[in-house]
Amino acid sequence: MTSTTTAPSAPLTRDETAGLFGQTMGLVAVTAGVFALGAYLGRDLSGGWAILWYIAAFACLLALNAAASRSEQLAVGLLFGFGLLLGLAVAPTVAYYIGSDPQAVWQAGGATALFIAGFGAVGYATRRDLSSLARVFFWALVALIAFGLVLVFVQIPNGSLIYAIAGLVIFAGLTAYDFQRLRRTSDIRTAPLLAASIFLDALNVFLLFLSIFGRNN
Repeated sequence: MTSTTTAPSAPLTRDETAGLFGQTMGLVAVTAGVFALGAYLGRDLSGGWAILWYIAAFACLLALNAAASRSEQLAVGLLFGFGLLLGLAVAPTVAYYIGSDPQAVWQAGGATALFIAGFGAVGYATRRDLSSLARVFFWALVALIAFGLVLVFVQIPNGSLIYAIAGLVIFAGLTAYDFQRLRRTSDIRTAPLLAASIFLDALNVFLLFLSIFGRNN
């Protein structure tokens, strides 16, 4: 039986780190564009189709994790497929806000860009290891998901607002951690995985802001 264990990669040079940053953020931008295409194509889909696309997107993400160390081209293709499937899944939600409150969509988009840029810069620049905090935020995210399920069945005053604000706090930490991983990584092949993680941060932040601005408007 052959082993899949490989020797640790040598630390990247400053130029390689800058190249990885540019490559990763380029992948994030293209994935966001493919996501927007999916949201447009699926604008008339029902909620039942959205659940199916969510499942397909999750399967695509699992395949991306498996392919990242084997084939960069396949990983990039799966990343873009992941973005398209998520766009189809979120399409009914985005279409609802565009039809009822388009201003909330633009406000959420602008706030998301500032949020990711700000906390991403903090994470990329900080010297403190954020790994321990990332574990805390991960379990906080699990608790938030459980709270969201409770809100489906129990009406809590301002529950949706509490959920959104708590989610933004959690994703502030996760965004900072993902950008720190981007600076510290020693394997340039991880660009598609890092791009998927940062894209998911941005998407969740966008949906949380959308619920807040939609509520305010």
